[in-house]
Amino acid sequence: MADIKVSIASPIIEEEEINAVVEVMKSGMIAQGPKVIEFEKEFADFVGAKYGIATNSGTSALHVALLAAGIGKGDEVITTPFTFAATGNSILYTGARPVFVDINEDTFTIDPCKIEEAITDKTKAIMPVQLYGQAADMDPIMKIAKEHDLIVIEDAAQAHGAEYKGKKVGNLGDMACFSFYPTKNMTTSEGGMITTNNEEFAENARIYRAHGSATKYHHDVLGYNFRMTDIGAAIGIEQLKKIDGFNDKRIENAKYLNEGLADCDLVETPVVEDGYKHVYHQYTVKVKDGKRDALSDYLIENGIGNGIYYPIPLYDQVLYTDMGYNQSLEVTDKTVKEVLSLPIHAKLTKFDLDLIIEKVKKASKEL
Repeated sequence: MADIKVSIASPIIEEEEINAVVEVMKSGMIAQGPKVIEFEKEFADFVGAKYGIATNSGTSALHVALLAAGIGKGDEVITTPFTFAATGNSILYTGARPVFVDINEDTFTIDPCKIEEAITDKTKAIMPVQLYGQAADMDPIMKIAKEHDLIVIEDAAQAHGAEYKGKKVGNLGDMACFSFYPTKNMTTSEGGMITTNNEEFAENARIYRAHGSATKYHHDVLGYNFRMTDIGAAIGIEQLKKIDGFNDKRIENAKYLNEGLADCDLVETPVVEDGYKHVYHQYTVKVKDGKRDALSDYLIENGIGNGIYYPIPLYDQVLYTDMGYNQSLEVTDKTVKEVLSLPIHAKLTKFDLDLIIEKVKKASKEL
């Protein structure tokens, strides 16, 4: 295998983060403490929400948010099958059942037009995924939710700083969940965050993430140890100061790639809807003529990292087929064969971007 010259992802950890971690280590308070409280407040302020509840991963954030909303056995949650496994699995953790509906072929996010027909008397929530750094079309989703008395939980794991019609992701539904995994637009090494304007949901979430305990050693419900550490929060506080700059660089890189690949017949560059701010957690193109896998291999051979997010719809995963899922959604089934994510992260240089463009264009002539 060729040496990778341009990586698909690269977290930016600088002296500020290192010094913040050292300060926490020296303090002796390395579990959940004052830094977590500070990070929760600052991140909630960042998205424009009243409350932030930090967790130890984006997956646990989704799990806790669902529990906080009262989702449980026998309930159904409508979501997209074109996403990372944590979206559907977090619903299963509660005893509820994911109900998958198709996606918009331009934005890859859940198609609001498909939601209403999937609602049953068991439906309790909708979980749109703000995929690749772009929001789903939230206005019709919220309208449907209001009409059917449903809770909306944004899976915003990939959308820190993204906006929808002038409002930040994380403040569009009843709750939202973020991931701070190292490949995300900002990181805490591992970690997650729930944001909400609902005080009851916030209090419930705090209880569920801490062994079901609102008061120490009093356990009223079955909870979990999903707490963030002050070490992670210290990293997050410093990353939050830089997230706008990270996102600006990703947007700038995306514009450069869009212009460079505009005349390339092999790929379709990402679509950004009017009124949306796409923060490009991933720069995902559609590869034409069934050549996605060939292009992926070609780029790897030429030192360009890339990724397929995601090659298998959730309903086709063995976990789900063993549970009786037998589904085929037209746009999803087509999209999983076309998408390819190219490097977009904030560390990329002009040389890197030119190399990506050069190799994709060369592939379009050779494949």
